[in-house]
Amino acid sequence: MPILKQLLSISLLFTLVHSASYAAMPAFVEGQPLPSLAPILEKTTPAVVNIATKSMAQQHENPLLQDPFFRRFFQLPNSPRKRSTQSLGSGVIVDANKGLIITNHHVIDKADRITVTLRDGRSVNANVVGSDPDSDVAVIQIKAGNLTQLPIADSDQLRVGDFVIAIGNPFGLGQTVTSGIVSALGRSGLGIEGYEDFIQTDASINPGNSGGALINLKGELVGINTAIIAPSGGNVGIGFAIPSNMAVNLKQQLVKFGKVNRGQLGIAVQDLTPELSKAFNLNIKHGVIISQVDNDSPAERARLRPGDIVLSVNGKLTKNSSSLRNSLGLLTVGDTANLEILRNGKQQLVSLKIGKRKIVFVDGARVHPQLTGMKLANLSGNPQQHNVKQGVKVIDIATNSTAWANGFRKGDIITRANRAPVHNIAELINAAKSRTSLLLNVQRDNSAFFLIIR
Repeated sequence: MPILKQLLSISLLFTLVHSASYAAMPAFVEGQPLPSLAPILEKTTPAVVNIATKSMAQQHENPLLQDPFFRRFFQLPNSPRKRSTQSLGSGVIVDANKGLIITNHHVIDKADRITVTLRDGRSVNANVVGSDPDSDVAVIQIKAGNLTQLPIADSDQLRVGDFVIAIGNPFGLGQTVTSGIVSALGRSGLGIEGYEDFIQTDASINPGNSGGALINLKGELVGINTAIIAPSGGNVGIGFAIPSNMAVNLKQQLVKFGKVNRGQLGIAVQDLTPELSKAFNLNIKHGVIISQVDNDSPAERARLRPGDIVLSVNGKLTKNSSSLRNSLGLLTVGDTANLEILRNGKQQLVSLKIGKRKIVFVDGARVHPQLTGMKLANLSGNPQQHNVKQGVKVIDIATNSTAWANGFRKGDIITRANRAPVHNIAELINAAKSRTSLLLNVQRDNSAFFLIIR
């Protein structure tokens, strides 16, 4: 009889929903309230904002025409032509008193003007407090009263299968809410950001959702929606969010310094595979093995050595090389890193200070998209053997890469960028940040030539 009663209830509910005489689902069925996310959303949606940016981008032109002589010769105006570009995104208020909003770096990158629209319809201008392109996290600030902030959850407590809600501004439609579950945790190696420890969710995330909130059913922030995998250009149920713990940690550094002062330990590591575990006679399922220790580094001073197994950093489990990189990426120069290591079958605790970061080599894609496929290093050794005194050298390049198609070859040395001398990788990166196109002076063997990169 109870089963028959339940079936009759379901039948009644189906009839009520689909009957033309009813415009909406009733609030109660047989005296029982229907489940709804509305109470949670009424409290949380005022803390999620829409972000609109406007920037003036210089139109692409031959870098040679940036020379005043050529501009006079061709009777071109002294001021290069610019065009206005706009973009849309989302953000989350995390400090109502100070008006602090967490969003994605790519939402506000190179913006000349940032406008924040609140849930109540108010629009206010925002200033950038700090931004970190490597993690794609940025903090902006507005001056407004009666703001609502989201409480922050411990994202380390998330489990696969937990229900989550995504709030944002997809396609500029205005605030939109979607729901789903946590599909996976600790996603990395996707090549989306420099530091990846993503929450994967099937809650619909689309362009414009970037920087918006991923919340739990308590209305607490668990992640910042960041990216999607969309082979067809639309949502396919694979979205990624930066965990709230990481976002809040980076927010504190951005508020304090305006940037993230990452350092380094001076080690190279690799994942602990079953083969390596067997070779080292280990019976552990997680950790990374140190394969190299740099000279005069914090790791060397702490007497770390190749073959040591890193099990955790500051009490957080080290699952693989990506998780180690993320743990260290949240620390700043001068911070203490407590490493639990395994050496010769015995566990030890090693404490060391994070040292200043040295860029030894870099992938070309980090400098400019058209340099993808090659690896660059600071010029080292006797400068006389290179016929130049300074520069950045191409130490490796794929023959099927964009960089190869643009004319680069292994051994090339970039000595100037946009007519300014290039002494190291940092200067080359700075030159590429300021302009969308590059005029590069390249030394190859005993000859030199210019390459135009757009």
